[in-house]
Formats: sequence, C-alpha cells, structure tokens
Amino acid sequence: MDAISLFNEKPNTNIPDLASGDTVKVGVRIREGEREHTQLFQGVVIRVRRGADGGNFTIRRVTHGVGVEHTFPFSSPLLERVEVVRHGKVRRARLYYLRGLSSKASRTKEKRGKE
Repeated sequence: MDAISLFNEKPNTNIPDLASGDTVKVGVRIREGEREHTQLFQGVVIRVRRGADGGNFTIRRVTHGVGVEHTFPFSSPLLERVEVVRHGKVRRARLYYLRGLSSKASRTKEKRGKE
C-alpha cells in the first residue's frame, strides 16, 4: 500500500460549489442502533478547505444560545445532500470572527447578481 492509494477517495456528487458566507442545509445520515435516518444541519459556512485529502468545510450555527460547529469532509458518504439556501457576501475566506458575535450580528448580506 502506498501513500497515493490512501488519498484516492471519490468526491461526493451531492455537494455543490460552496464558498465562505453561504448558508447551507446539510443532510447527514445518522445511525442509532439498528435505525438510520437523515438529520438536517443548517448554518453558515465559515471555512472551506481544499487539499490532497479531498478537503472539508465547516458550518456554524447558534442553537439555544450556544454556538455549534461541524466539519464535514467533501468525500464523506454520510452526506446525503447539501443545499445552498443563500449566497453570502463576505470579504474573507475564513469567518472565524463570527464566533465572537451574537447570532443577529453575525448575519451576512446576500450576494446579488454577479458580484
């Protein structure tokens, strides 16, 4: 086994083009014992990493006053669907500053047309 064969993962075709600031809905396959169902996770993309390992993206949302972040690999077979709800207009690649803002202050403007 060589190092290149470890990284030959097939990209998931259910994932559209993502950028920082986009609000997305991610359907994740959850298995609890014998049962399996899809759980939705909606939030703002704060980071997109592309690399030799296939890359990943991080999503943040605030639930009951607590910030929750999930990192999903692009090549994960557990991702059933990723739907872009809105494209955000941001000027940064990494939106870590959203961690220090309240949920209302962390809203981004929507991208209009071809900006």
